[in-house]
Amino acid sequence: MKGRDAMSEAVTRTVTTPPGLLASLDPLLREWLPRQRWFAGKGRPVTGFTLVAATELLPGTAKLGLYHLLVRAHQPLAPSHGAPGHPGDCYQLLIGVREALPPRLAPALIGHLSAGPLAGRTVYDALHDPRPAELLLEALRTQARIGGLRFERDPEQEIRSQLVPRVVTAEQSNSSIVYGDTFILKLLRRIVPGVNPDLELPLALARAGCPQVPAPTAWMVADVDPAADPVLATGSVDLAGQPYVLGVLQPFVQGASDGWELALRELAKGEDFGAEARALGRATAEVHTALARALPTVTLGHTQLELMVAGMIERLEAAVQAVPVLRPYADGLRSAFTALGDLAAEGRTWTAQRVHGDLHLGQCLRSPAGEWWLIDFEGEPARPLAERRMPQPAVRDVAGMLRSFDYAARSADPPQPDWAETCRSAYCSGYADASGRDPRTDPVLLRAYETDKAIYEVVYEARHRPDWLPVPLAAIDRLAESGHLT
Repeated sequence: MKGRDAMSEAVTRTVTTPPGLLASLDPLLREWLPRQRWFAGKGRPVTGFTLVAATELLPGTAKLGLYHLLVRAHQPLAPSHGAPGHPGDCYQLLIGVREALPPRLAPALIGHLSAGPLAGRTVYDALHDPRPAELLLEALRTQARIGGLRFERDPEQEIRSQLVPRVVTAEQSNSSIVYGDTFILKLLRRIVPGVNPDLELPLALARAGCPQVPAPTAWMVADVDPAADPVLATGSVDLAGQPYVLGVLQPFVQGASDGWELALRELAKGEDFGAEARALGRATAEVHTALARALPTVTLGHTQLELMVAGMIERLEAAVQAVPVLRPYADGLRSAFTALGDLAAEGRTWTAQRVHGDLHLGQCLRSPAGEWWLIDFEGEPARPLAERRMPQPAVRDVAGMLRSFDYAARSADPPQPDWAETCRSAYCSGYADASGRDPRTDPVLLRAYETDKAIYEVVYEARHRPDWLPVPLAAIDRLAESGHLT
């Protein structure tokens, strides 16, 4: 096929990106980028961009052009306790270029260029276009190197060519492409330098033989000139030379059900979800056990716990300032953290290990055979990478899942708190079945983590989905009044 031959050639050569490309894209990106679901800086205008890296994958003078860009979006800083200025978030963009878009690509439109090297042409989000999506898979299959882009793979896993791609439309903080029913490529949108846990942890779990997490088949990274990125140019020696993880290709679990959608369907039918919740608890514990085997664990003593509690209290105070409706609950919520600090002062210690970091029903898949899989190990994207890679008590993931059952139950009309309580109890019991330890036997630690998560949810919903604010506020009311979980 002539078109496929052209793409195969493209993954073996590099073409210089035309000067002035970002300047011509700037006014279009200022409008388009903040509208994307994965854009992290909502509520603050974009004032400009810095080009961190650019690679021409298909020449822009051809019928179809394709550019891979890493750009930092400059935005006014929000107040944050006198923190130093931040150079802006870095985003991964795949920009397609055509004379005109066919109707099927209309939802991917970014805009029409009126100036610059591609004046008169139309640019769009190329992930919605099968041809660029095919090019990415071919690059991964052939372990291509294109400019600063490196496409790597597990040599023991086969990647067939000519798999039909389709973009996943229901996305959150990233974008995904499914190839046939064989692979799914998760492309990170918000990019940071350093070892990304979304690749690091699944690779470690694959080496440990953990069946509950799909093993990475291939991945793409970028090597960036430190002088081109303001984050590296500030002199952060620990980041110098670190690659930027851009995406991970994993097996696609054919016929799998998203845990969130499955829970909502069962809830709508009035079906009990306790057996599924218990099985999910067992799967979570098995992943935690495998992570503790594969990667180092540490003991959190008084000093580490003091810092952890201080961070929780600091996030509470910032949340109260950002969302005033929290003010009446502040003292009660703070007690969840001070109670943990009191135990630490008495000499209590906890084991910390690598964890998922952002576990909820939407990060879980149930196979047609009834097995649960955990996916998306990126952690909370808004938190610094170093923090996301720190060992933490495994109960943090448990608290995240308990909050997710609560979210599902309160999305029903009317809310079903008893359904949530049944699921929460079953999940903890399943966790105990596999680990030998019930999370509920450590109520102070569990309450602190669930409270921290609920505070995060309040801030998130206030900024992004105000209509959902009553969901975490119901938990805030319970957690502020209660010294125990139920």
